[in-house]
Amino acid sequence: MTDDHKDRGTGTTALTGHLQQLLQRVRAFDLRRPVVWNGLLTTFWVIFAVLDFTTGGWRTVADNRNAPEPVVLLMSMAFSAPLLWRRSRPTAVLVFMTPFALINVWTGALVQAAYLQEIVVFNIALRLPMRALARAGALVTVPLVVGSVGFPHSWDLLFVPHLWAFALAALLGIVVRTRKEYTEALVDRAHRLKLERDQQARLAAAAERTRIAREMHDIIGHNLSVITGLADGGAYAAAKSPDRAAQALEAISTTSRQALTELRRLLDVLRDHPAEADRTPQPTLDDMDALLTGVRTAGLPVRLSVRGTPPPSPPTAGRQLTVYRVVQEALTNTLKHGGTDPSPTAEVTLTYRAKELEALITDTGTTRDGPEGGGRGITGMRERASLYDGTLEAGPLPTQATATAPATAGWQVRLRLPLKDTPS
Repeated sequence: MTDDHKDRGTGTTALTGHLQQLLQRVRAFDLRRPVVWNGLLTTFWVIFAVLDFTTGGWRTVADNRNAPEPVVLLMSMAFSAPLLWRRSRPTAVLVFMTPFALINVWTGALVQAAYLQEIVVFNIALRLPMRALARAGALVTVPLVVGSVGFPHSWDLLFVPHLWAFALAALLGIVVRTRKEYTEALVDRAHRLKLERDQQARLAAAAERTRIAREMHDIIGHNLSVITGLADGGAYAAAKSPDRAAQALEAISTTSRQALTELRRLLDVLRDHPAEADRTPQPTLDDMDALLTGVRTAGLPVRLSVRGTPPPSPPTAGRQLTVYRVVQEALTNTLKHGGTDPSPTAEVTLTYRAKELEALITDTGTTRDGPEGGGRGITGMRERASLYDGTLEAGPLPTQATATAPATAGWQVRLRLPLKDTPS
């Protein structure tokens, strides 16, 4: 491509851009001042019609050059002045013009202002249903047929140009209307997508707040319960065994640092620069021994049993975290609500089956108030289980008294978690 062709292409693009900007400004002005724009356009066509009459231009195409001039002036005004209402009442304007169109063709004056009917036809095609456009076609065609009967020698000069003008005005109105509806549909779709995006963002934020609240409940609740148990034990042992009290204080210090580390890692994710947050992995089943060691240090004897054969590939990290948190919450509840007379004990049993992993946490503490102990802990455990199509049951141990042993109080939490996602 030569430089001359490139310059021409650039010039054409620039001209097109300027025209689009000009059209956008005109549309914006029309939206802001519709009355002003209607008045300007109507005034322009009234001046055009009057000039056509005063200069005698209408006689150059008239079949009857001797038509009464007052009638010609009246027709010129009747075809131009009503354009002021072409948008609000286009059908009424066209009906008003029809008798003057009949007079125009019957007298043979054939004023060119009659073509202003096509502006009204354009507005009908742009704003009204198609049946209204069909009626408009009848209103425009009837006078032309009458004129063709009155002046059969010039019917082609009368009928064909008006018919083409009507077709072009109707087609242009339909095209503009289609484009306008398409643009409005795109704007509406963009608005709905924005609303859906905002709604999804709010739902995601709510889900994230719930997840963070659950994690903080597990971290704070468990560690504070352990610290409380250690503090109570240390206070009891201080008078008789200073060494045991020192061990309790050391365990409190270790547990506090661990809690602060976990909280810091969780809160770092909420900062403006999550890339700087601690990337320490979440607890897994391999951390179960460390969890039980901390619980034992707090004064709750607990035993771990593993039954069945673990699968060749370990459960997903989310499932392992769920099991860990459920065991942590259950043992925390035992520390807080299990009582001290007699001191409770606990047992954690992990059972691997073909398609699921079951975690059973039992204790010999006093039965909690209410059918399921109340509080947010059990609700949080159920929410965790439901994320992986699991189930969680919590309630008193189903123990019964016998002839040789009385019934003992206790509590159990049973988690059943599928090892794989259920196909949807």
